[in-house]
Amino acid sequence: MAALLHDPKILWHCHPGSGPVLGLALHAGHDIRTELLPYLAIDEAARIREEDPYTDYWTLACPHQILPRRSRFEVDLNRPPDEAVCVRPGDCWNLELWNERLPDSLIEHSLAEHAAFYRMLHNVLSGLEEQYGKFVVYDIHSYNYRRQGPRDQPADPSTNPEINIGTGTMNRDYWAPVVDRFISDLRNFDFLGRNLDVRENVNFKGRYLAQFVHENFPETGCAIAIEVKKFFMDEWTGVAFPEQVNAMRDALAATVPGVSEEVGRK
Repeated sequence: MAALLHDPKILWHCHPGSGPVLGLALHAGHDIRTELLPYLAIDEAARIREEDPYTDYWTLACPHQILPRRSRFEVDLNRPPDEAVCVRPGDCWNLELWNERLPDSLIEHSLAEHAAFYRMLHNVLSGLEEQYGKFVVYDIHSYNYRRQGPRDQPADPSTNPEINIGTGTMNRDYWAPVVDRFISDLRNFDFLGRNLDVRENVNFKGRYLAQFVHENFPETGCAIAIEVKKFFMDEWTGVAFPEQVNAMRDALAATVPGVSEEVGRK
């Protein structure tokens, strides 16, 4: 079990850069703190399947990056505090996550991590606001589309776009120039000789991270929730398709100049 850990003291990494665009990969982390391990029932393969591998790499498309290192099963940073720790199977895709009920003290520890992350994030975003006036957060995730099994039919592509852009928590009219430019540039990117299927609010509209940004920075912060279907990997084995992973990073990087230009005009 110790192999699951990198450094139990590290909750996240922050990499500052230059420009108004910040990349976040809330669910790329895989670490679990030591005191939770005796309670853990889910196996590592199933845990990785519900995390967002490789999304931390895609944040390199942005000049600033924040990379949480803990698994979403320790604390889910894209949920509000009252939902951030999965206690029952119904909280997380009916997975048997724990072999017995977690003590309150361990839940409180995880919730303290959640609170610490959002204090840090508020400070970082306040700094971007002070420096650039307005900023954009790329809230990068991935999602499964072969939940029935590796040999069964994938989810219907008509309701599962390759890229789902979530804008449900923002003032869409106010941020239209930024979001529309992002979507247009992403759709027009030459992705290995084709165009990506990019649609808005089909099955994801953004959750707590985006809500936090828009409530605390309503006219200065735009959080774009980016959900990438796991066509770039085998979601059952965790094995990536490197050419697709790299092309996805390049596609996101290609949107940054236009988004920076549009946010600078507001």
